[in-house]
Amino acid sequence: MTNSRKLLATSAMAAVLSLAIHSAAPNPALSAMKEADRAAVEKILADWPNRPKLGAQQMLEKYGVPQEATSEQLIWHNQGPYKLITVTKAEHHHDFPKPHMDYMEHTINYAVPAEKAEALSAYDGSLTFDRTKGEMSARCDLEGHNILTLNLAHDIVTGKLNAEQAREEFGKHVVADMKGKNPAYVTELQFKPESEAVAFVDVPVIPGSSKRPEGMAKIQGDKEDGEVLGFVGAVDENEIVAAIAASKEKLDPEVAEYAKMLHTMHGKHLEETMKLGQQVKVTPLETPAVDKLRVKGAGELAKLVPLDGKEFSEAYILAMIKGHEEALERIEGQLLKTANDGEIKKHLTATRDSVAKHLEEAKKIEANMKK
Repeated sequence: MTNSRKLLATSAMAAVLSLAIHSAAPNPALSAMKEADRAAVEKILADWPNRPKLGAQQMLEKYGVPQEATSEQLIWHNQGPYKLITVTKAEHHHDFPKPHMDYMEHTINYAVPAEKAEALSAYDGSLTFDRTKGEMSARCDLEGHNILTLNLAHDIVTGKLNAEQAREEFGKHVVADMKGKNPAYVTELQFKPESEAVAFVDVPVIPGSSKRPEGMAKIQGDKEDGEVLGFVGAVDENEIVAAIAASKEKLDPEVAEYAKMLHTMHGKHLEETMKLGQQVKVTPLETPAVDKLRVKGAGELAKLVPLDGKEFSEAYILAMIKGHEEALERIEGQLLKTANDGEIKKHLTATRDSVAKHLEEAKKIEANMKK
C-alpha cells in the first residue's frame, strides 16, 4: 500500500463519528450537545435503508443517542440489561422463524458452557456467543425477538429445553406476539444477566507457555524467576511480531534478511526459554510489568505500519536498535540482578550476548543505509 493510500485510509478512519451520551441533568449546554448529537445521527440515517433506519429510530427513542456512530452502524453501551446494542446499515436474510432481515443486535454478559455450544448453534444461527469475552448476542429485526432469542437460549443452557424444542417455542411466541398477546418471553428477559463481565480466558496449551499469576493454581517455582522468564518471552514475541510485519513490506534486501534472521532467532530463543522454565520448574509469568512491555512494543510497531518501502526499512532498523538497546539495559540492569535460579542466570547471559550481536548488526545496516 502506498503512503497516499495509507494516509487516505487513516483519514477515513479518523473521520468516523464518535458520539457521547451526556448527563441527563437539566443543563442547557448539555441539552444543546445532545441535540447536536441527535442531528448528527439523523444525518447518518438519512442514507440508510428503511428497515435498519426504523430499527435505529426505535433504539434512539428508547435509549437516546448512541455512544458510537459511523456510516455503517450505531452502538449503545450499557443501556437497559444490555452490554451492547448495535444497529447496522447492512441487512442479512434470515428465515427463522419466518423470512425477515437481521440488522439489530443485543448483547449481554453471559457465560456459555462449552457443552451447550452445539445446541445453541443448532437452535438459532443469529444467536452468537463469545466464550472468551463472556458474551451472548441475538440479532434480528426487533428488540422483542432478540429478547425471545436470549430467553430461549437461557432455557437451553439451564436444561429446560433442547434446541428443537426451543425452535418450536420461538415460533409459538412470535405468533402470540403477532396476535397482541405480549408474551413475557418477548417483553423482557426472564433471567438477570451478569452485571460484570464473565470472561473465560481459557488455559495455555503450548508447553512452557507463560501464565497470568492471578487465579492460577498451577504456577511453579520462584515468582521473581517467573517474571524474569516472562520478560524474556515478551522481548522475543515483540521482535517476532515486528519481523512478521516487516515481512509484508518491500524492504531493502539487507533489512529484509535481517528481519528474517530476527524472526528465526527470536522464535528459537522463545522455544528455548519455555523449555528452560519446564526444566527448572518455573512458570513464566504474565505480570502487569510484563504486559506493559508487550503494550509498549505494540505501540512502537503501530508507528511503523503506515510506512512503506525505504521509509519502513529505515524506521524498522532504528526501532530494532532502540529495542535491542533497551533489552540489553533490562537484562543487565534488572533481570540478571533479579534472577535467583542458576540456570536462568546462564540463560540470561547467553541472551545478553545474542541481543548484543543483533544490536551490532542493526547498527551496521544503519551505517550502510546512510552511505
